[in-house]
Amino acid sequence: MTEHTKVNLLDFDRQGLETFFTEMGEKAFRASQVLKWIYQGGVDNFDDMTNLSKSLRELLKQNTEIRTPEIVTQQLSDDGTIKWLLRVDSGNCIETVFIPESDRGTLCISSQVGCALDCSFCSTAQQGFNRNLSTGEIIGQLWVANKAMQCLPRYDRVISNVVFMGMGEPLLNFENVVSAINLMMDDNAYGLSKRRVTISTSGVIPALQRLKPLTDVSLAVSLHAPTDELRNELVPLNKKYPIKQLLAACKDYVEGAARRKVTFEYVMLEGVNDSPEQARQLVKVLKGIPAKVNLIPFNPFPGTNYRVSSQARIDTFRDVLMQAGLITVTRKTRGDDIDAACGQLAGKVLDRTKRQTRRNADESFRT
Repeated sequence: MTEHTKVNLLDFDRQGLETFFTEMGEKAFRASQVLKWIYQGGVDNFDDMTNLSKSLRELLKQNTEIRTPEIVTQQLSDDGTIKWLLRVDSGNCIETVFIPESDRGTLCISSQVGCALDCSFCSTAQQGFNRNLSTGEIIGQLWVANKAMQCLPRYDRVISNVVFMGMGEPLLNFENVVSAINLMMDDNAYGLSKRRVTISTSGVIPALQRLKPLTDVSLAVSLHAPTDELRNELVPLNKKYPIKQLLAACKDYVEGAARRKVTFEYVMLEGVNDSPEQARQLVKVLKGIPAKVNLIPFNPFPGTNYRVSSQARIDTFRDVLMQAGLITVTRKTRGDDIDAACGQLAGKVLDRTKRQTRRNADESFRT
């Protein structure tokens, strides 16, 4: 078997790996052993897997590999945030960000190369879209980050939380994202609880409805507007799945789970969606939904016409929501000095959608 046709073991969750081993004529429990070596031990050399027989190790070396994304650059922010540019193939790179806090260490991971959606306020969206990431490329971000931080004396905290808030729309890469989540939550791999893994979606309703029976991880929804008219401009997916339908799907997702809430992300854009009246509209829209609201100061990127709302404007918006009983938090901007803040991840994308080309042509026409 050639190097290019070797099976990447990171592409299997435990169930898939058990099937793989039984089809090789091995016992299914070998899957748990290998998972522990890879994810808990950080091992990518089969010779180090000492509780496997020598013959099995040789078989694995001949037919399989443990292939992770490759670190191209590593940037360290003044606030302690780390951003990695990771190569996933010869032409494409993604970005992954670690955010240290006093009570947790959060890894923000990507699910696609670029993004298939076209949200107007997001730098990733401006890059266009190339492809979905494989399960191995998704879970590999967690593996690489854990490995890299062992070399940084400032970080003795393990990654305690994972959020799918990097490049891409996770629910448009459904199967691979669910498989990676299974690994994150597997006791033989990373053992994270469902409350410490969060999927952030712009609102792909059919996939959201499929998700609950498979894995009820925490849910964050990129809302950003209280009306369909405005959200159609900011999040074009809204034209297909409008707010009323989206909120019904969100309510269904957390139904039956005590004390669980949906986090609604709301980027604060000056003069666009940040008025007190729009805050009151948002209160009405979210009535009856187990919700908390995360206000996100807009993080600018080259070429954008949007500006961040003033702190006073954000505070007034927040106060309207809180006075109505909505749990509301203003997200602290992290890593903006290395373009690692929310909405700034760009990576390196070979754009199959030609979105960049069309946008450049439009700009040339206007000038």
